[in-house]
This record gives sequence, structure tokens and C-alpha cells, in this order.
Amino acid sequence: MKTMEPAYGGREIPERRSGLSNGALGMIVFIGTELMFFAALISAFLIISAAAEAWPPEGQPRLPIVITAFNSLILFASGWMMYKAFQPFKIDPYSEATRKQVRLTMWLGIIFVGIQGIEWIRLLSYGLTMTSSQYGAFFYLIIGTHALHAIGAVIGLLRLSRKLDAGDLKEETFHAVQLFWYFVVGIWPILYVLVYLS
Repeated sequence: MKTMEPAYGGREIPERRSGLSNGALGMIVFIGTELMFFAALISAFLIISAAAEAWPPEGQPRLPIVITAFNSLILFASGWMMYKAFQPFKIDPYSEATRKQVRLTMWLGIIFVGIQGIEWIRLLSYGLTMTSSQYGAFFYLIIGTHALHAIGAVIGLLRLSRKLDAGDLKEETFHAVQLFWYFVVGIWPILYVLVYLS
């Protein structure tokens, strides 16, 4: 425990550390607002899909359920790797184990985003666009918003990895990136079930 020098001599006073850093608290607040945003998108999606005569509409390509399920496993594995990265971080923040797990998390995230991008290119070539139907509009809006969050989180992981390599990483930075990655991983199953399996 760190100690603070007393102002006028006497015993040293232990520095009080809250259980939650400012970085982690800020990220929790941000995630809370993003959850509300996703809730609004999902609510609109459910209302429109329930009112439609056929969902998905006829003539629109079906979403790649199987490959996306496999891709989901990659994303879940990245969440597990992020959890594993924190275990050695608590003991030795700059250990090779920590750096390896963070890099693995980052690469799994990149693979997830890459496969999603390939799927989008194929769907666009099959005629599913933002303007082809409400089905297409909601797909790109909801899944695209998640993709933007995933890209942002991957960038955060890249910065985390660089700071680890430089030996200049604060614990609160690790926690903030970790929480954001958990958010990206945790909300995905809901989106997959609602959008891909509806």
C-alpha cells in the first residue's frame, strides 16, 4: 500500500485507493449510454419486424448464420483471452504472459472484424443494402454499430499492447480497455440471436 508523507511530521498516512479507478468508472458510464443506444435500435428493430408481413422480406438474401456462429466463437475466445491476460497482469504487469494474452485478444478481434467485413461484401454483392429494404437498413445499422465498437476496441487493444511493450501502462487504462472489450463481446450474442436468427 502506498503511503503519503504527513504535512507536519508524524506518522505516514496510507493513501486511500478506491475500488474503482476513474478510467474504469468513466468506461462504465460510457458503456451504460451505449447500452441504451443499442436498446433503442433493438426496440425499433423488433417493432418493425413484428409488423412486417414477411421477415426477412422475400427477395432479400439470407444472412450467413453458420459462418457468423463460428465467428462468434472467435469473439468469445477473445473475451476469454482478455480475462486470462488480467491474471498475470495482477502479479507482474509487464510479464510476457500478459503481453502474449493481450496480443492474442487483439488478433482474435481483428479476425472477427475481418470475417464480418467479408460477409458484408458478399451480402452487398447479393443485393442486401441499406436502401434495399428495412431488413437491410436494420442489419447494417445494428451490426454496423457493433462493428464500429469492435474496431474501436481493437484500436484500444493495440494501444494497450504498445504500452505494455514500452513498460508504460497504468492499471486503470488496462481496466478501461478490458471493460470495453467485455462490452463488445457481451452484447454480441443478443445481436446475433435477434438479427441473424429472426
